[in-house]
Amino acid sequence: MTKTFHRGALALACVALLGACSEKTSQDAIEQTGADPSLPKAKNFLVPPMQVPEYAGWKQGAAPTVAPGLKIEKIASDLKHPRQLLTLPNGDVLVVEANGPGEEAVTTPKQLIAGIVKNRSGKGAKGGNQITLLRKTAATGEWEKHTYIRNLHSPFGVQLIGNTLYVANTGAIVTFPYTEGANEITTPGVEFTDLPSTVNHHWTKALQANGDGTKLYVGVGSNSNITENGMEVEYRRADVLEVDVATRGSRIYASGIRNPTGLQWDSTTNTLWAIANERDEIGANLVPDYMTSVTEGAFYGWPYSYYGQHVDSRVMPQRPDMVKKAIKPDYALGSHVAALGFLLSQRNALPAKYQNGAFVSEHGSWDRSPLSGYAVVFIPFQGGKPAGKPETLVSGFYSKDEKQLYGAPVGVVFDKDGALLIADDVGNAVWRVTSATP
Repeated sequence: MTKTFHRGALALACVALLGACSEKTSQDAIEQTGADPSLPKAKNFLVPPMQVPEYAGWKQGAAPTVAPGLKIEKIASDLKHPRQLLTLPNGDVLVVEANGPGEEAVTTPKQLIAGIVKNRSGKGAKGGNQITLLRKTAATGEWEKHTYIRNLHSPFGVQLIGNTLYVANTGAIVTFPYTEGANEITTPGVEFTDLPSTVNHHWTKALQANGDGTKLYVGVGSNSNITENGMEVEYRRADVLEVDVATRGSRIYASGIRNPTGLQWDSTTNTLWAIANERDEIGANLVPDYMTSVTEGAFYGWPYSYYGQHVDSRVMPQRPDMVKKAIKPDYALGSHVAALGFLLSQRNALPAKYQNGAFVSEHGSWDRSPLSGYAVVFIPFQGGKPAGKPETLVSGFYSKDEKQLYGAPVGVVFDKDGALLIADDVGNAVWRVTSATP
Protein backbone atom coordinates (compact mmCIF):
# COMPACT_ATOMS: atom_id res chain seq x y z
CA MET A 1 0.00 0.00 0.00
CA THR A 2 1.31 3.47 -0.86
CA LYS A 3 2.27 5.62 2.11
CA THR A 4 -0.12 8.35 3.17
CA PHE A 5 0.71 11.96 2.31
CA HIS A 6 -0.02 15.48 3.50
CA ARG A 7 -3.12 16.39 1.49
CA GLY A 8 -3.04 20.16 1.86
CA ALA A 9 0.47 20.73 0.54
CA LEU A 10 0.11 18.11 -2.17
CA ALA A 11 -3.22 19.51 -3.32
CA LEU A 12 -1.61 22.91 -3.98
CA ALA A 13 1.20 21.24 -5.89
CA CYS A 14 -1.27 19.23 -7.93
CA VAL A 15 -3.26 22.31 -8.91
CA ALA A 16 -0.05 23.85 -10.23
CA LEU A 17 0.76 20.64 -12.11
CA LEU A 18 -2.62 20.65 -13.85
CA GLY A 19 -1.66 23.78 -15.74
CA ALA A 20 1.86 22.62 -16.48
CA CYS A 21 1.24 19.12 -17.78
CA SER A 22 -0.62 19.65 -21.04
CA GLU A 23 1.58 18.27 -23.80
CA LYS A 24 -0.24 18.67 -27.11
CA THR A 25 -0.29 15.78 -29.55
CA SER A 26 -0.09 16.25 -33.29
CA GLN A 27 -1.90 12.98 -34.06
CA ASP A 28 -5.43 13.47 -35.35
CA ALA A 29 -7.96 11.63 -33.20
CA ILE A 30 -9.69 10.22 -36.31
CA GLU A 31 -6.54 8.15 -37.00
CA GLN A 32 -7.36 6.11 -33.93
CA THR A 33 -10.83 5.03 -34.99
CA GLY A 34 -11.83 1.89 -36.84
CA ALA A 35 -10.62 -1.69 -36.91
CA ASP A 36 -6.90 -0.88 -37.17
CA PRO A 37 -6.06 2.25 -35.16
CA SER A 38 -2.65 3.88 -35.26
CA LEU A 39 -0.85 2.95 -32.01
CA PRO A 40 2.30 4.94 -31.19
CA LYS A 41 5.04 3.84 -28.81
CA ALA A 42 4.10 3.97 -25.14
CA LYS A 43 5.55 6.75 -22.97
CA ASN A 44 6.32 6.90 -19.25
CA PHE A 45 5.46 9.94 -17.15
CA LEU A 46 6.12 11.00 -13.58
CA VAL A 47 2.85 12.92 -13.86
CA PRO A 48 0.77 12.19 -16.99
CA PRO A 49 -0.15 15.16 -19.21
CA MET A 50 -3.64 16.40 -18.49
CA GLN A 51 -6.03 19.06 -19.71
CA VAL A 52 -9.42 19.68 -18.18
CA PRO A 53 -11.87 22.48 -18.97
CA GLU A 54 -13.43 24.34 -16.05
CA TYR A 55 -17.10 23.78 -15.29
CA ALA A 56 -19.30 26.54 -16.74
CA GLY A 57 -22.68 24.89 -17.41
CA TRP A 58 -25.17 25.93 -20.07
CA LYS A 59 -26.19 29.57 -20.30
CA GLN A 60 -29.88 30.35 -20.72
CA GLY A 61 -30.98 29.27 -24.20
CA ALA A 62 -27.66 27.61 -25.09
CA ALA A 63 -27.54 24.05 -26.42
CA PRO A 64 -25.13 21.56 -27.97
CA THR A 65 -24.37 21.71 -31.69
CA VAL A 66 -25.97 19.13 -33.99
CA ALA A 67 -25.00 17.89 -37.45
CA PRO A 68 -26.77 19.30 -40.53
CA GLY A 69 -30.31 17.95 -40.89
CA LEU A 70 -30.84 17.65 -37.13
CA LYS A 71 -32.31 19.83 -34.39
CA ILE A 72 -31.99 19.66 -30.60
CA GLU A 73 -34.12 20.70 -27.62
CA LYS A 74 -33.83 20.41 -23.85
CA ILE A 75 -36.63 18.30 -22.37
CA ALA A 76 -35.47 18.19 -18.73
CA SER A 77 -33.22 20.34 -16.55
CA ASP A 78 -32.18 20.73 -12.91
CA LEU A 79 -31.42 17.03 -12.62
CA LYS A 80 -28.84 15.60 -10.22
CA HIS A 81 -26.04 14.19 -12.40
CA PRO A 82 -28.15 12.22 -14.93
CA ARG A 83 -26.27 9.19 -16.23
CA GLN A 84 -28.44 6.55 -17.93
CA LEU A 85 -31.81 6.45 -19.67
CA LEU A 86 -34.48 3.82 -20.32
CA THR A 87 -37.62 4.21 -22.43
CA LEU A 88 -40.56 2.27 -21.02
CA PRO A 89 -43.21 0.55 -23.19
CA ASN A 90 -45.76 3.36 -22.65
CA GLY A 91 -43.26 6.06 -23.70
CA ASP A 92 -42.23 7.22 -20.22
CA VAL A 93 -38.47 7.71 -19.86
CA LEU A 94 -36.43 6.83 -16.76
CA VAL A 95 -33.41 8.97 -15.90
CA VAL A 96 -30.82 7.45 -13.53
CA GLU A 97 -29.17 10.20 -11.46
CA ALA A 98 -25.95 9.20 -9.71
CA ASN A 99 -22.23 9.53 -9.25
CA GLY A 100 -19.58 7.46 -7.51
CA PRO A 101 -20.16 6.50 -3.87
CA GLY A 102 -16.93 8.11 -2.68
CA GLU A 103 -15.84 4.95 -0.91
CA GLU A 104 -12.40 4.66 -2.49
CA ALA A 105 -9.66 5.74 -0.08
CA VAL A 106 -7.31 8.46 -1.39
CA THR A 107 -3.84 7.01 -0.80
CA THR A 108 -1.77 8.23 -3.74
CA PRO A 109 -0.99 11.59 -5.38
CA LYS A 110 -2.54 10.32 -8.61
CA GLN A 111 -5.89 9.74 -6.90
CA LEU A 112 -5.84 13.23 -5.44
CA ILE A 113 -5.08 14.72 -8.85
CA ALA A 114 -7.94 12.76 -10.41
CA GLY A 115 -10.30 14.10 -7.76
CA ILE A 116 -9.23 17.68 -8.42
CA VAL A 117 -9.66 17.12 -12.15
CA LYS A 118 -13.23 15.85 -11.72
CA ASN A 119 -14.23 18.65 -9.39
CA ARG A 120 -12.87 21.33 -11.72
CA SER A 121 -14.84 19.97 -14.66
CA GLY A 122 -18.14 19.35 -12.89
CA LYS A 123 -17.87 15.60 -13.51
CA GLY A 124 -17.43 14.99 -9.79
CA ALA A 125 -20.72 16.62 -8.76
CA LYS A 126 -22.90 14.81 -6.25
CA GLY A 127 -25.42 12.44 -7.80
CA GLY A 128 -29.07 12.17 -6.86
CA ASN A 129 -29.04 8.43 -6.03
CA GLN A 130 -32.49 8.29 -7.53
CA ILE A 131 -34.43 7.67 -10.73
CA THR A 132 -36.61 10.38 -12.25
CA LEU A 133 -39.49 9.65 -14.63
CA LEU A 134 -40.14 11.90 -17.62
CA ARG A 135 -43.58 11.82 -19.29
CA LYS A 136 -44.56 13.71 -22.42
CA THR A 137 -47.98 15.30 -22.11
CA ALA A 138 -50.22 14.95 -25.15
CA ALA A 139 -51.86 18.34 -24.74
CA THR A 140 -48.74 20.52 -24.62
CA GLY A 141 -45.87 18.31 -25.75
CA GLU A 142 -43.99 19.29 -22.57
CA TRP A 143 -42.24 16.68 -20.45
CA GLU A 144 -43.41 16.25 -16.84
CA LYS A 145 -40.83 15.26 -14.23
CA HIS A 146 -41.57 12.88 -11.33
CA THR A 147 -39.22 11.43 -8.70
CA TYR A 148 -39.73 7.73 -9.44
CA ILE A 149 -37.37 5.80 -7.09
CA ARG A 150 -35.43 7.24 -4.15
CA ASN A 151 -32.56 6.16 -1.89
CA LEU A 152 -30.47 4.14 -4.35
CA HIS A 153 -26.72 3.56 -3.99
CA SER A 154 -24.78 4.90 -6.97
CA PRO A 155 -27.13 3.32 -9.55
CA PHE A 156 -26.21 3.11 -13.24
CA GLY A 157 -27.77 0.34 -15.35
CA VAL A 158 -31.53 -0.16 -15.52
CA GLN A 159 -33.63 -2.73 -17.41
CA LEU A 160 -37.30 -3.77 -17.53
CA ILE A 161 -38.21 -7.45 -17.98
CA GLY A 162 -41.94 -8.11 -17.83
CA ASN A 163 -43.26 -6.30 -14.77
CA THR A 164 -39.95 -6.25 -12.93
CA LEU A 165 -37.56 -3.31 -13.02
CA TYR A 166 -33.89 -4.20 -12.46
CA VAL A 167 -31.55 -1.47 -11.19
CA ALA A 168 -27.79 -1.98 -10.92
CA ASN A 169 -26.57 -0.21 -7.81
CA THR A 170 -22.81 -0.20 -7.43
CA GLY A 171 -22.91 -3.23 -5.10
CA ALA A 172 -26.00 -5.20 -6.15
CA ILE A 173 -28.82 -5.53 -8.63
CA VAL A 174 -32.11 -4.65 -6.91
CA THR A 175 -35.63 -5.22 -8.24
CA PHE A 176 -38.83 -3.19 -8.06
CA PRO A 177 -42.40 -4.01 -9.15
CA TYR A 178 -43.31 -2.05 -12.28
CA THR A 179 -46.82 -0.71 -12.87
CA GLU A 180 -47.36 1.04 -16.19
CA GLY A 181 -48.33 4.69 -15.80
CA ALA A 182 -47.36 5.01 -12.12
CA ASN A 183 -45.57 8.24 -11.19
CA GLU A 184 -43.42 6.62 -8.51
CA ILE A 185 -42.43 3.36 -6.86
CA THR A 186 -42.60 3.43 -3.07
CA THR A 187 -42.05 -0.30 -2.50
CA PRO A 188 -38.50 -0.88 -1.19
CA GLY A 189 -36.12 -2.55 -3.60
CA VAL A 190 -35.27 -6.23 -3.11
CA GLU A 191 -31.71 -7.44 -3.66
CA PHE A 192 -31.63 -9.74 -6.68
CA THR A 193 -27.92 -10.56 -6.76
CA ASP A 194 -24.78 -8.99 -5.37
CA LEU A 195 -22.09 -7.36 -7.50
CA PRO A 196 -18.38 -6.70 -6.84
CA SER A 197 -18.28 -3.62 -4.61
CA THR A 198 -14.87 -3.52 -2.89
CA VAL A 199 -12.99 -0.18 -3.37
CA ASN A 200 -15.17 0.84 -6.38
CA HIS A 201 -12.45 2.61 -8.35
CA HIS A 202 -14.77 2.05 -11.31
CA TRP A 203 -18.23 2.14 -9.76
CA THR A 204 -20.62 2.02 -12.74
CA LYS A 205 -22.41 -1.25 -13.42
CA ALA A 206 -23.84 -1.30 -16.96
CA LEU A 207 -26.87 -3.57 -17.37
CA GLN A 208 -28.40 -5.23 -20.45
CA ALA A 209 -30.94 -8.02 -20.94
CA ASN A 210 -30.69 -10.52 -23.77
CA GLY A 211 -33.40 -10.84 -26.42
CA ASP A 212 -35.79 -13.09 -24.48
CA GLY A 213 -35.14 -11.63 -21.05
CA THR A 214 -33.66 -14.82 -19.59
CA LYS A 215 -30.19 -13.33 -18.95
CA LEU A 216 -28.83 -10.06 -17.64
CA TYR A 217 -25.34 -8.90 -18.56
CA VAL A 218 -23.40 -6.66 -16.20
CA GLY A 219 -20.33 -4.56 -17.04
CA VAL A 220 -17.95 -4.46 -14.06
CA GLY A 221 -14.91 -2.17 -14.31
CA SER A 222 -11.47 -2.73 -12.79
CA ASN A 223 -10.37 -1.40 -9.42
CA SER A 224 -7.27 0.25 -10.86
CA ASN A 225 -5.52 1.48 -13.97
CA ILE A 226 -3.15 -1.51 -14.27
CA THR A 227 -3.52 -3.49 -11.00
CA GLU A 228 -1.57 -1.00 -8.87
CA ASN A 229 -4.01 -1.76 -6.03
CA GLY A 230 -3.21 -5.47 -6.18
CA MET A 231 -4.91 -8.37 -7.92
CA GLU A 232 -6.89 -9.37 -4.85
CA VAL A 233 -9.26 -6.40 -5.34
CA GLU A 234 -9.81 -7.34 -9.00
CA TYR A 235 -11.89 -10.43 -8.23
CA ARG A 236 -14.73 -10.63 -10.77
CA ARG A 237 -13.73 -7.22 -12.14
CA ALA A 238 -12.75 -6.04 -15.62
CA ASP A 239 -15.40 -8.55 -16.67
CA VAL A 240 -18.82 -8.89 -18.20
CA LEU A 241 -20.93 -11.02 -15.89
CA GLU A 242 -23.92 -13.06 -17.01
CA VAL A 243 -26.79 -13.39 -14.52
CA ASP A 244 -29.48 -16.03 -14.99
CA VAL A 245 -32.80 -14.31 -14.33
CA ALA A 246 -34.57 -17.49 -13.16
CA THR A 247 -31.94 -18.68 -10.67
CA ARG A 248 -30.09 -15.41 -9.89
CA GLY A 249 -26.81 -17.28 -10.37
CA SER A 250 -23.97 -15.47 -12.14
CA ARG A 251 -20.76 -16.30 -13.97
CA ILE A 252 -17.99 -14.50 -15.83
CA TYR A 253 -19.12 -14.30 -19.45
CA ALA A 254 -16.00 -12.52 -20.78
CA SER A 255 -12.91 -11.06 -19.10
CA GLY A 256 -10.02 -8.66 -19.59
CA ILE A 257 -12.25 -5.66 -20.46
CA ARG A 258 -10.90 -2.86 -18.26
CA ASN A 259 -14.12 -0.90 -17.88
CA PRO A 260 -17.18 -2.07 -19.88
CA THR A 261 -19.32 1.03 -19.44
CA GLY A 262 -22.10 0.22 -21.90
CA LEU A 263 -23.72 -2.99 -23.17
CA GLN A 264 -26.17 -3.69 -25.98
CA TRP A 265 -27.85 -6.84 -27.29
CA ASP A 266 -28.13 -7.20 -31.07
CA SER A 267 -31.25 -9.34 -31.52
CA THR A 268 -30.66 -9.66 -35.27
CA THR A 269 -27.46 -11.65 -34.68
CA ASN A 270 -27.97 -12.70 -31.02
CA THR A 271 -24.72 -10.95 -30.15
CA LEU A 272 -23.68 -9.00 -27.07
CA TRP A 273 -21.78 -5.76 -27.68
CA ALA A 274 -19.83 -3.56 -25.30
CA ILE A 275 -18.02 -0.25 -25.18
CA ALA A 276 -14.96 -0.03 -22.95
CA ASN A 277 -12.68 2.58 -21.40
CA GLU A 278 -9.06 1.53 -21.70
CA ARG A 279 -5.98 2.30 -19.55
CA ASP A 280 -4.23 5.63 -19.00
CA GLU A 281 -0.83 7.22 -18.36
CA ILE A 282 1.16 6.01 -21.36
CA GLY A 283 0.44 8.88 -23.71
CA ALA A 284 -2.18 11.12 -25.28
CA ASN A 285 -2.71 8.53 -28.00
CA LEU A 286 -2.75 5.38 -25.89
CA VAL A 287 -4.86 3.47 -25.36
CA PRO A 288 -7.92 3.75 -27.65
CA ASP A 289 -11.26 3.12 -26.00
CA TYR A 290 -13.26 0.66 -28.07
CA MET A 291 -16.49 -1.00 -29.13
CA THR A 292 -16.57 -4.75 -29.61
CA SER A 293 -18.77 -7.79 -29.92
CA VAL A 294 -18.29 -9.89 -26.80
CA THR A 295 -17.54 -13.58 -27.25
CA GLU A 296 -18.44 -16.00 -24.49
CA GLY A 297 -15.32 -17.11 -22.61
CA ALA A 298 -13.06 -14.63 -24.42
CA PHE A 299 -10.21 -12.61 -22.84
CA TYR A 300 -9.63 -9.05 -24.09
CA GLY A 301 -6.19 -8.30 -22.62
CA TRP A 302 -6.49 -6.25 -19.43
CA PRO A 303 -4.18 -5.79 -17.64
CA TYR A 304 -1.43 -7.62 -19.51
CA SER A 305 -1.96 -6.23 -23.00
CA TYR A 306 -4.02 -3.69 -24.91
CA TYR A 307 -5.81 -3.67 -28.24
CA GLY A 308 -5.07 -7.31 -28.76
CA GLN A 309 -1.55 -8.40 -27.94
CA HIS A 310 0.30 -5.11 -27.38
CA VAL A 311 2.11 -5.81 -24.10
CA ASP A 312 1.86 -3.33 -21.23
CA SER A 313 5.36 -3.43 -19.73
CA ARG A 314 4.20 -1.77 -16.50
CA VAL A 315 2.22 -4.80 -15.33
CA MET A 316 4.05 -7.17 -13.02
CA PRO A 317 4.35 -10.06 -13.20
CA GLN A 318 4.20 -10.31 -16.98
CA ARG A 319 1.88 -13.01 -18.34
CA PRO A 320 2.78 -13.95 -21.94
CA ASP A 321 0.38 -16.89 -21.67
CA MET A 322 -2.52 -14.50 -21.12
CA VAL A 323 -1.32 -12.07 -23.81
CA LYS A 324 -1.41 -14.94 -26.29
CA LYS A 325 -5.12 -15.40 -25.54
CA ALA A 326 -6.03 -11.72 -25.90
CA ILE A 327 -8.64 -10.92 -28.55
CA LYS A 328 -8.39 -7.71 -30.56
CA PRO A 329 -11.54 -5.53 -30.23
CA ASP A 330 -13.69 -4.88 -33.28
CA TYR A 331 -13.53 -1.10 -33.42
CA ALA A 332 -11.42 1.67 -31.84
CA LEU A 333 -13.20 4.86 -30.75
CA GLY A 334 -10.09 6.95 -30.05
CA SER A 335 -7.85 7.40 -27.03
CA HIS A 336 -9.37 8.76 -23.81
CA VAL A 337 -12.77 9.61 -25.33
CA ALA A 338 -14.38 7.95 -22.28
CA ALA A 339 -17.30 6.26 -24.02
CA LEU A 340 -20.17 5.93 -21.51
CA GLY A 341 -23.36 5.70 -23.57
CA PHE A 342 -24.11 3.03 -26.17
CA LEU A 343 -27.10 2.32 -28.40
CA LEU A 344 -27.53 -0.05 -31.35
CA SER A 345 -30.31 0.91 -33.74
CA GLN A 346 -31.79 -0.63 -36.87
CA ARG A 347 -34.48 2.01 -37.38
CA ASN A 348 -35.26 5.40 -35.84
CA ALA A 349 -36.76 8.80 -36.69
CA LEU A 350 -33.45 10.44 -37.63
CA PRO A 351 -32.39 10.93 -41.27
CA ALA A 352 -31.67 7.86 -43.40
CA LYS A 353 -27.88 8.02 -42.93
CA TYR A 354 -28.34 7.30 -39.20
CA GLN A 355 -30.16 3.98 -39.61
CA ASN A 356 -28.46 0.65 -38.83
CA GLY A 357 -25.52 1.49 -36.63
CA ALA A 358 -24.21 2.37 -33.20
CA PHE A 359 -24.63 5.62 -31.30
CA VAL A 360 -21.84 6.22 -28.79
CA SER A 361 -21.68 9.09 -26.32
CA GLU A 362 -18.17 10.14 -25.36
CA HIS A 363 -17.93 11.73 -21.92
CA GLY A 364 -14.57 13.29 -22.79
CA SER A 365 -10.89 13.17 -21.89
CA TRP A 366 -8.95 14.45 -18.89
CA ASP A 367 -5.47 13.34 -19.97
CA ARG A 368 -5.22 14.39 -23.60
CA SER A 369 -4.45 17.69 -25.31
CA PRO A 370 -6.24 18.70 -27.43
CA LEU A 371 -9.41 17.30 -25.88
CA SER A 372 -10.98 14.16 -27.28
CA GLY A 373 -14.54 12.93 -26.97
CA TYR A 374 -17.23 15.26 -25.57
CA ALA A 375 -19.56 14.25 -28.40
CA VAL A 376 -22.17 11.76 -29.55
CA VAL A 377 -21.05 9.88 -32.65
CA PHE A 378 -22.67 7.44 -35.07
CA ILE A 379 -20.86 4.42 -36.52
CA PRO A 380 -22.61 2.72 -39.47
CA PHE A 381 -22.98 -1.09 -39.50
CA GLN A 382 -23.15 -3.56 -42.37
CA GLY A 383 -23.80 -7.25 -41.90
CA GLY A 384 -23.82 -6.87 -38.13
CA LYS A 385 -20.36 -5.23 -37.96
CA PRO A 386 -19.02 -1.64 -37.89
CA ALA A 387 -18.35 -0.33 -41.40
CA GLY A 388 -16.94 3.16 -41.70
CA LYS A 389 -15.61 6.08 -39.71
CA PRO A 390 -17.61 7.67 -36.88
CA GLU A 391 -19.70 10.71 -37.73
CA THR A 392 -20.31 13.38 -35.10
CA LEU A 393 -24.01 13.99 -34.41
CA VAL A 394 -23.84 16.16 -31.32
CA SER A 395 -20.92 18.32 -30.14
CA GLY A 396 -20.29 21.80 -28.73
CA PHE A 397 -20.08 20.65 -25.10
CA TYR A 398 -17.01 22.86 -24.46
CA SER A 399 -15.79 26.28 -25.54
CA LYS A 400 -13.67 26.72 -28.66
CA ASP A 401 -10.59 27.54 -26.58
CA GLU A 402 -11.17 24.29 -24.62
CA LYS A 403 -11.21 26.15 -21.30
CA GLN A 404 -14.90 25.93 -20.35
CA LEU A 405 -17.13 22.85 -20.08
CA TYR A 406 -20.85 23.27 -20.61
CA GLY A 407 -21.94 19.64 -20.48
CA ALA A 408 -20.90 16.03 -21.08
CA PRO A 409 -22.98 13.29 -22.72
CA VAL A 410 -23.60 9.93 -21.04
CA GLY A 411 -26.65 7.71 -21.64
CA VAL A 412 -28.36 7.55 -25.04
CA VAL A 413 -31.73 6.02 -25.90
CA PHE A 414 -34.55 6.48 -28.40
CA ASP A 415 -37.91 7.70 -27.16
CA LYS A 416 -41.20 6.22 -28.32
CA ASP A 417 -41.19 8.49 -31.39
CA GLY A 418 -37.69 7.45 -32.47
CA ALA A 419 -35.94 10.67 -31.36
CA LEU A 420 -32.52 10.37 -29.74
CA LEU A 421 -32.38 11.30 -26.04
CA ILE A 422 -29.05 12.18 -24.38
CA ALA A 423 -28.33 12.41 -20.65
CA ASP A 424 -25.93 15.27 -19.86
CA ASP A 425 -24.44 14.80 -16.38
CA VAL A 426 -22.40 18.03 -16.29
CA GLY A 427 -25.24 20.15 -17.70
CA ASN A 428 -27.79 18.26 -15.53
CA ALA A 429 -30.13 18.00 -18.50
CA VAL A 430 -31.70 15.61 -21.00
CA TRP A 431 -31.51 16.61 -24.67
CA ARG A 432 -33.76 15.40 -27.51
CA VAL A 433 -32.41 15.19 -31.07
CA THR A 434 -34.75 14.91 -34.05
CA SER A 435 -34.69 15.37 -37.79
CA ALA A 436 -34.84 19.03 -38.78
CA THR A 437 -37.57 18.16 -41.30
CA PRO A 438 -40.49 15.90 -40.30
